[in-house]
Amino acid sequence: MTSTPEKMSGTSLDIAADKREHLKQLFPTVFTETVDATGKLVESVDFEKLKAELGTFTDLFENRRERYGMDWPGKKEALKLIQTVSTATLKPCREESVNFDTTENLFIEGDNLEVLKLLQKSYYGKVKMIYIDPPYNTGNEFIYPDNYSETLETYLEYAGQEGRWKNSKDANTKQNPRVHTKWLNMMYPRLYLARNLLQNDGMIFISIDDNEVTNTRRLCDEIFGEENFIDSVIWKKRYGGGAKEKYLVSIHEYILVYAKDLQEIDSIEIALSEASINRYYNLKDDNFDKRGPYRTHPLEAMKSFEERKNLKFSIVSPEKTDIFPKRQWRWSKERFDDALQKGEVEFIKLKNGEWTVHSKQYLKDNDGDMRTAKVFSIIDNIYTQHGTNEVLDIFGNAQVFPFPKPSKLISKLLEIGTIDRENCIMMDFFAGSAATAHAVFEINQNDNGNRKFILVQLPEPCSDDSEAFKAGYKTIADIGKERIRRVIKKLEAIENGKLPFDSASPQDRGFKVLKLDKSNFKQWQPLPPHTEPETLVKQLKLFIDHIDAKASPEDLLYEILIKAGFPPSEHIESLTLAGKTVYSIAGGGLLLCLEGEVSAELINAVAEAEPMQFICLDAAFGGNDQLKANTVQTFAARNMGKEKHNQTVFKTV
Repeated sequence: MTSTPEKMSGTSLDIAADKREHLKQLFPTVFTETVDATGKLVESVDFEKLKAELGTFTDLFENRRERYGMDWPGKKEALKLIQTVSTATLKPCREESVNFDTTENLFIEGDNLEVLKLLQKSYYGKVKMIYIDPPYNTGNEFIYPDNYSETLETYLEYAGQEGRWKNSKDANTKQNPRVHTKWLNMMYPRLYLARNLLQNDGMIFISIDDNEVTNTRRLCDEIFGEENFIDSVIWKKRYGGGAKEKYLVSIHEYILVYAKDLQEIDSIEIALSEASINRYYNLKDDNFDKRGPYRTHPLEAMKSFEERKNLKFSIVSPEKTDIFPKRQWRWSKERFDDALQKGEVEFIKLKNGEWTVHSKQYLKDNDGDMRTAKVFSIIDNIYTQHGTNEVLDIFGNAQVFPFPKPSKLISKLLEIGTIDRENCIMMDFFAGSAATAHAVFEINQNDNGNRKFILVQLPEPCSDDSEAFKAGYKTIADIGKERIRRVIKKLEAIENGKLPFDSASPQDRGFKVLKLDKSNFKQWQPLPPHTEPETLVKQLKLFIDHIDAKASPEDLLYEILIKAGFPPSEHIESLTLAGKTVYSIAGGGLLLCLEGEVSAELINAVAEAEPMQFICLDAAFGGNDQLKANTVQTFAARNMGKEKHNQTVFKTV
């Protein structure tokens, strides 16, 4: 039995190791142990065995490289980037947040690739819906600082076209294939990591235009699977215009919709709009109190119906005359008689004296639940101008953030992607002006939902001559945070003085700001490659006091929280055990002590509480190896005979 505690990992989820573990669970026999060049025993995959397990055996065509798929220069590096773990942290920023201690909404400022990696442990398979409005790749350079930089020279090296585009006037236009590869290299790892975060019945919505819609579709076919494609929604973004257009007047964009696993989604239907109800459901009968108003549909079957003899029969009119269908009815005689008895059939007499038969479609079913409707793949009543008007209304200047997506457009997508509106998490990692947060607040207000959001935005600088900079906003992230604050104030002002409904759940009108930064723990901060020996010695001395002097206890708390696999939205309670401050997370699932010294009394008190995890600073043992060994033994004794999921894991930082 070991006498040392488990050391906590300071990295994000190792994607490659996670995939290998999943593969091992499915095919344990394909893993074998080999000795590498250094003499170290390593585990590897026997791909011949794997092919045999999958029923694919060696044949004459095995060495042929032709296959259907998508490839581009830099794809291999993009895949490596996915598998590169992050040692960064997310630092809490109370002063920029609203209702920091109670809200479950997050606004994360930083590079979205790094943030997506950090969220893998805590949000893996927990996000119901993702909406993103990524750069449309109109020829501008990208600003996302990935761990590798693709310059024109590196692209030429990939493509083997040295000199073709160098110093060309087309070096950053649609004619330059590098423009597409840069965009693909930026999007591929982000979409890959985003898929991991989706629930099995989750969906992703991607706004895009003609510049990259084809590549986006092929990219998503590879990452999400072609079989999980739902639809390509057409968004009519403006009503007309086009005087400056040389060819056709372009008035639409696309929203590609994919499921994590389409088999997990039964159907997609949304509540009827108030306008639809008022327009169509305007008739009343004796069933009104239970089933609401109704509309009528002819009982005569359309020509597309398959011909069936049992659907041809006479119906007696109110004047006791027989009514025959021209072809056949939609219902059988048994179903018709039952509906007639329940008052769900209506007879209408035409001007020529003929009677027609109609079924009644009520707004509510027999249980009182509202009728839903299928969703069309065209959105044509929400325009770009609506988004501009929102910015004007919020900031008093439409140019603070030009061409934002209208929040009503995102609300419409939220209706589709978060049908179960309770405790859904939706994410937008190209947050821009935070229209997504605006949409979440408003749709929750309208349908009494409880959706939460995670927004990620790079602190992209606003140019000095921009209206945003003149208004005091240094970055795009600053604009987004201020928009959320103002929307919260506006909604609260509207509700001020109104009596809350008894059935209404409390709305989460807040957001917690977190900022991407390097780790607070020096041992988790990676050294740059080819570090000089003198620098290494200096760094080792710093590791003696391994916590960044600028880090606050709350900074340390949130870093450990995230890297232990708990979301930063978890409720945190401060306890006192044996005279020491201990943080209780997720109802005591994690107990965390950041005190500079621990005692045997504290260890016993923690063990008595039986958390899933207990984490403390390694330095808190003060070199007392006996106390550390006793702590390990204490938890081992407590875990004896318990199921693994009920045992306490003890770790140090």
